[in-house]
Amino acid sequence: MHLSPIENPSSSWLKLAYKASAKRFGKVIGPLKVIYARKPGLMVLALHIQRTMEHGLSLEPSLRRLVQVQAARQNGCTFCEDITLAEAIRQRVGAEKFAALADYRTSPVFTERERAALAFGEEATMRRSVSADTVAALREHFSDVEIVELTWLNAAENYFNLQAAVLGIESDGLAALASAPRKG
Repeated sequence: MHLSPIENPSSSWLKLAYKASAKRFGKVIGPLKVIYARKPGLMVLALHIQRTMEHGLSLEPSLRRLVQVQAARQNGCTFCEDITLAEAIRQRVGAEKFAALADYRTSPVFTERERAALAFGEEATMRRSVSADTVAALREHFSDVEIVELTWLNAAENYFNLQAAVLGIESDGLAALASAPRKG
């Protein structure tokens, strides 16, 4: 990490956020200790974006997770990849597609709809634009509203990726924690 994590915040509001993070993920997550402990007001924005990603889109959860993990990998954000995989494990989204993600164009585990979304997200992330052919392929499988949602989801994921990757916030091992048998 490029900034030292703040392990013991002074604010009672942040202490509550640390407890909530530990309860949900099994530990206090890196961005909370590095970003939001220094600038708590940004957490309100991040939580709103995260809630919208989780509950404000009509796209199926498995597709959202694939698009998010793909962007995180492209941006070199191991934290974002890890937290998204942890959520996929909690939601019982199969690991097979995540393992084959690098080969989404040819792997038989992906549907044409998934391939179109992943090609769109990949091109948008890498080039900051998309070709007419990519949009045409997307339109075969998605409504206009879903295209807007995919665009927004990919942009939101890139937003989080760029914060964590630039600040050197790495994986917290959340996917492993989510895979571990629950005690008690």
